Amino acid sequence: MKRYGSVIKVKTEKLEEYVQLHANVWPDVLRMIAECNIHNYSIYLRKLPDGNHYLFSYFEYTGDDIEADGAKMAADPATQAWWDVCKPCHEPLADRAEGEWWAGMEEVFHCD
Repeated sequence: MKRYGSVIKVKTEKLEEYVQLHANVWPDVLRMIAECNIHNYSIYLRKLPDGNHYLFSYFEYTGDDIEADGAKMAADPATQAWWDVCKPCHEPLADRAEGEWWAGMEEVFHCD
């Protein structure tokens, strides 16, 4: 199992919409997350001193090939439709790695 964390800015004018979407995540999206070996997936919201709201995600990956599972998820029509309604709520960080939407974070501590 490997843990992943990431961060993205949420647009102020889209904040309520984003929170409401995640209060009722589509069942087909939840199914695909599980099929792609992602568990304990959480998203946290925080307004930082710069006045902007940020989302911080965490999940545990239990598969053998995150690239293949990511491609499977990206090819899923329900997931694509979900991303189409969620992505307009985001403002990706300028310093994210090439190919990232959510910027990856480095794990510096974990305690079981």
